[in-house]
Amino acid sequence: MQVITLDFETYYSTDYGLGARRCTTEEYIRHEQFEVIGVSVKVDDGPTEWFSGTKQNTQKFLDKFDWANAIGVAHNAMFDMAILNWHFDIRPRKIVDTLSMARALHTGEVGGSLAALTTHYGLGTKGKEVLEAINKTRIDFSAEDLAAYGSYCINDTELTYQLFLILAKGFPVIELQLIDLTMRMFTEPAIQLDKQLLDNHLTEIADHKKSLMLRIEHDQKELMSNPKFAALLESYGVTPPKKISPTTGKETYAFAKTDEGLKLLQDHNNIEVQNLVSARLGVKSTLEEKRTQRFIDIAERGLLPVPLKYYAAHTGRWGGDGKINMQNLPRGSLLKKALLAPEGYRFIDCDLSQIEARVLAWLANQINLVGDFDSGADVYKIMASAIYNKSTEDVTKEERFVGKQTVLGCGYGMGAVRFQAQLQSMGVALSQGDCQHIIQTYRTSFPAIREFWHRSGDALAAIISNTQMPLGCPELLVVEGQKGIRLPNNLYLRYPNLRSEINPDTGRGEFLYDTLRGKSRVPTRIYGGKVVENICQAVARIVIGEQLVNVSKEYKVVMTVHDAIACLVPEQEVEVGMKRIEEIMKVRPSWAPELPLDCEGGFGVSYGECG
Repeated sequence: MQVITLDFETYYSTDYGLGARRCTTEEYIRHEQFEVIGVSVKVDDGPTEWFSGTKQNTQKFLDKFDWANAIGVAHNAMFDMAILNWHFDIRPRKIVDTLSMARALHTGEVGGSLAALTTHYGLGTKGKEVLEAINKTRIDFSAEDLAAYGSYCINDTELTYQLFLILAKGFPVIELQLIDLTMRMFTEPAIQLDKQLLDNHLTEIADHKKSLMLRIEHDQKELMSNPKFAALLESYGVTPPKKISPTTGKETYAFAKTDEGLKLLQDHNNIEVQNLVSARLGVKSTLEEKRTQRFIDIAERGLLPVPLKYYAAHTGRWGGDGKINMQNLPRGSLLKKALLAPEGYRFIDCDLSQIEARVLAWLANQINLVGDFDSGADVYKIMASAIYNKSTEDVTKEERFVGKQTVLGCGYGMGAVRFQAQLQSMGVALSQGDCQHIIQTYRTSFPAIREFWHRSGDALAAIISNTQMPLGCPELLVVEGQKGIRLPNNLYLRYPNLRSEINPDTGRGEFLYDTLRGKSRVPTRIYGGKVVENICQAVARIVIGEQLVNVSKEYKVVMTVHDAIACLVPEQEVEVGMKRIEEIMKVRPSWAPELPLDCEGGFGVSYGECG
């Protein structure tokens, strides 16, 4: 199969272009101002050709290549392959994105730009002619300038091809298949949007927010700002609720919708405080308002391309993109109901059940828990039975819920204080003593899991000392010194600049590594329980990744959200398709034959009807 590497150069201006404050990729490519200035194409290791002309002539130039039997390679392929499909009706047999490959191999250590990666690998220098092309349509270029722009584009294509050759060495085939799938979710859209439902939803949001604002005298800026909102509460004699941030470990305001302190203020004896908090919650919901408007705008342009970042997290999980973040549509949201299958098809959405808890039990060799999962026993009732010292038959619905939160939430070393806060956010009030008892019961019931936390802490020391050690009972994982922890797909869980330091506040030693946030590297605390969480998420993601590929061989996969697969199935075979997808998702990986898997799903005309 041929490898065809390509790069498009397109028109952009001071008020029309890509970037956080301008267009999304979808909006940019579908915009009426969109224009291809030129394109360069390289077949295998042959010479790179540059072409610039009318859209009709560019079509003729592109049509001469055998795309149907080619691997299409680009850096940020979501952009180039969307142009290729949406404007020229061309779809390569396979799509490879060097940006995605670099994310998987470096997880932000090097940077994702072509310039950063080619510098890292010593491949050459990326030009800057694109900076001089701003506000210039194709006919605005002189012959000399267009030739220079062509040379710039050719260089980008040559660099991309050389980068592909380097990144492809030993890169897992299954991950290349997942990159292809991720790109096609965006570049080959199939989901329709119910614009009428979205219009109605937007009106309801705006009306609700307006009614809340009319009930108080304060302006929106005061409500949106945490410090100003805190000052408003204090002006009414209310102490603003606070919490310990799970991200920073520092005290911060508890102003999220799920924070118990803010919920309690909705029932404050001062009606003005009630109105103030209600308005805050309504105004803070602008994410729903903005996202609804973006869906409406997309609906006016066509089908919904699903923008996902492959390997967005260092555990390999996908991330949301395109300012709509399809990874966090709220359960029961009307936005889900606005996602429609095309005529003659139905949505199927299937979710792996308790996958992280299952992976944890298996990796830690917690035999009793693995056996319970494998037999289909109600592990939540069993946990509640141990907590409340009663038979499983006598466990109440409320007690089972506590057992569920224990199984799903305590596997990574959570303490009693945090567990108490987590339960409170779910409407369950237990004393700290009760929570301490629950934590101790969990750890006594599953000693192998507790040992796995300690072993994973040892793994951090092994990384720092650049030594090797097996990890996990099947010894599926291997710490390979400063490379990190080798995963079943032969990629690595990495902790850049991992080091041990003394915490000045506690006087105790702790491990830190650098997390890339924007262009800054932020020190992040890491410990055994957190490593176990990273491992379980990474392994669960590998499991769902294999299933994505297998499902895609039979049905069109249009989206993945965490541990779920959404696909389209012909209406007349939806029930057969549901059973088939469940069969596929229960197949244990070849590298984990003793990992018990289960799933649940549903189908419907809309995505929202599936759950």
